Amino acid sequence: MTQRALDSSGEQTPGSPRPAMIDAGSELDPVHPMEPPASERGPTGLTTAEVAERVARGEVNDVPARSSRSVGEIVRANVFTRFNLIIGVLWVIMLFVAPIQDSLFGYVIVANTGIGVFQEWRAKKTLDGLAVIGEAKPTVRRDGAAAEVSTSEIVLGDLVELGPGDKVVVDGTVAEADGLEIDESLLTGEADPVVKRPGDPVMSGSFVVAGGGAFTATKVGREAYAAQLAEEASRFTLVHSELRSGISTILKYVTWMMVPTALGLIISQLVVKENNFKDSIARTVGGIVPMIPEGLVLLTSVAFAIGVVRLGQKQCLVQELPAIEGLARVDVVCLDKTGTLTEGGMDVTEVRPLEGADPAYVERVLRAFGSSDPRPNASLRAIVDAYPADGGEDGGGWTVTGALPFSSARKYSGASFDESAAGDAADASSAWLLGAPDVLLADADPALAEIEQLNEQGLRVLLLARARGGLDEPDAAEGAVPTALVVLEQRLRPDAGETLAYFAEQDVAAKVISGDNAVSVGAVAGKLGLAGAENTLDARRLPADPDEMATAMERNAVFGRVTPQQKRDMVAALQSRGHTVAMTGDGVNDVLALKDANIGVSMGSGSEATRAVAQIVLLNNSFATLPSVVAEGRRVIGNITRVATLFLTKTVYSVLLAILVVCFQVEYPFLPRHLTLLSTLTIGVPAFFLALAPNKERARPYFVRRVMRYAVPSGVIAAAATFATYLIARHAYSGAGALEAETSAATLTLFLVSLWVLAIIARPYTWWRVALVAAMGLAFLVVLVVPWLQDFFALKLVGAPMPWTAVGIAVAAGVALEFAWRWVGRRFGA
Repeated sequence: MTQRALDSSGEQTPGSPRPAMIDAGSELDPVHPMEPPASERGPTGLTTAEVAERVARGEVNDVPARSSRSVGEIVRANVFTRFNLIIGVLWVIMLFVAPIQDSLFGYVIVANTGIGVFQEWRAKKTLDGLAVIGEAKPTVRRDGAAAEVSTSEIVLGDLVELGPGDKVVVDGTVAEADGLEIDESLLTGEADPVVKRPGDPVMSGSFVVAGGGAFTATKVGREAYAAQLAEEASRFTLVHSELRSGISTILKYVTWMMVPTALGLIISQLVVKENNFKDSIARTVGGIVPMIPEGLVLLTSVAFAIGVVRLGQKQCLVQELPAIEGLARVDVVCLDKTGTLTEGGMDVTEVRPLEGADPAYVERVLRAFGSSDPRPNASLRAIVDAYPADGGEDGGGWTVTGALPFSSARKYSGASFDESAAGDAADASSAWLLGAPDVLLADADPALAEIEQLNEQGLRVLLLARARGGLDEPDAAEGAVPTALVVLEQRLRPDAGETLAYFAEQDVAAKVISGDNAVSVGAVAGKLGLAGAENTLDARRLPADPDEMATAMERNAVFGRVTPQQKRDMVAALQSRGHTVAMTGDGVNDVLALKDANIGVSMGSGSEATRAVAQIVLLNNSFATLPSVVAEGRRVIGNITRVATLFLTKTVYSVLLAILVVCFQVEYPFLPRHLTLLSTLTIGVPAFFLALAPNKERARPYFVRRVMRYAVPSGVIAAAATFATYLIARHAYSGAGALEAETSAATLTLFLVSLWVLAIIARPYTWWRVALVAAMGLAFLVVLVVPWLQDFFALKLVGAPMPWTAVGIAVAAGVALEFAWRWVGRRFGA
């Protein structure tokens, strides 16, 4: 399992353990002797036969796979809806009382539901496949050998090994501990790590922040403490988002309007007018069906599902579908430097001895320091590569006697050595610190000016200092003697500049939050073209007051020497100013900030803990994937807002037409076939294309309010124009076939007005949007001129005056639509 860690200056890097989130000098800063890895000592774990016995007894960690719901659940969610029930009943009625063309709306619903089920099934397959790829595999010890297994293969009594950043996947009891510290904040809310010793309990859902060890599984599967919470939190879901809750609110209001209106329409058509029974039923159903924006729910599901599939193709795991929508609302993204702006690897470019230190001796110290950690982070790996140990694991004859784990709050690590074995009798023992110069040096130290110049070039500088006392003292860095500067050069990600440019273009502010020196981070960000990279701030000078912190966050773009708790406070400060924040991270020090951010984004090779709390996991570890994620979110919510206006406009004019029919005591002007044709050409087909089209507009809040501001005036204008044409046509035509002629004239007006609404919503125009609107108009024209289609849809324009009158009324309505939309835009800025 790939690990990630903070390096000695505070940055997270791949390929190494994660540090503890603890303050320097606390009792949770253990100095522990170097011991062999857990896999090379202690109990041998279960035997193969014992594992088989437990599997046979069902003592397996059989927690359901996350992100997946069954095909049956998908079908039920898409088929058994309130409005599908209403439409289904009306469809059955129409099959008995009217020609097949008046039942077309039922077949359209079947097709739409089928598309929704298929697309969500595709999303399920994508999510399930990506969840398997992104799932960390814990290491268990069986038959004396360590092996990685899937989480579901752990059995009761298994000996599970732990390393920095590993998540505890089942409950158990510590069997071995080597400076083991576990963060239980996800369970208890307490951020301080807890030191674990043999015999202590560990709980699923917690994670290791320092040290290592092993524990014996005592509760697996659904009995584990966090299993049920994890299952519920990671379930494939389509709820709990402003978009979907807004649609639910709309549907609730539609139901309230629809019931009394439909009852009035039924009474009007069946009792008052005393029409032919079957014809009255058909026209009543024709008035009820278009009130239901049934396709809106399905289209939203399809848009979400297709978004998941698209992102899945880019190795992006969306653990909760609403995260796609949440990304559309992000206006600030907080970034790590290492792993995002820079690649994990670094190179040592220079070592500068200080205060007359012997270069050869400094080299020996670095060789020994490099061999003190069996799993070096990026900074230490660069030192190891530059100064490999030439005398075996003891670093050239020096014996490692102790190690001080790296802490994000402390900003340095340490190691102590016995030099006597190598014949260095001048000082048989020594303790060394390696970390951030501005933390280890006094404020007035002359070396800081030299370091500042290097930082301004975007170089990372570590200080090697000799501790005056032991590593176990309360403040090991106090009085440390500077010995050498280790200058490291970071490797910039080739695509990071383009990614930052994308965020700037989309009005998303990028904030680089790093544990490294602020000037150095700013120089790196400046090389990549980050706007405001020169505005840097050392987080140690960050105001504690939340309001002042928020002001500082908005004014500056780069922050250095940031502690894990400060990351969390920074997210809260930005949110207090109304910002929607996305946070990227990969180490355990990012967990709390990821939890609090509106959207948490984790790297696929990050710790299991960060992947567990993040809504988005970038399995390819590429920061360049984020623009695709943000773009997908904006596409979904922006396009659904557009098409929702189409659907709601139809609902409004359908309800108003029904009310006008009841009030004027006339026949309802349309049969179901007419409105099926209109809905297909002005809503159904165009909405499908518009919902999947590119859309870079940043989403705004108050979805329901914004949609109704346009849908209500559009629906009122459409209803008024259509009913006016219908009343005029009733006076213009008489005798046999009059009702069909009246309906045809009203249908022409309603189609033209609805097409005008579509043309407004399709803006800004591109060639395909213009072609889409034109194709819909051409399709309706074909229906009007082809004889068999005229008969099929019962549409036949009679004479010239009335059809041109219908066109004239539609043009007047179009002008009113333009005025209404512009007024709403100016009045509400929407």
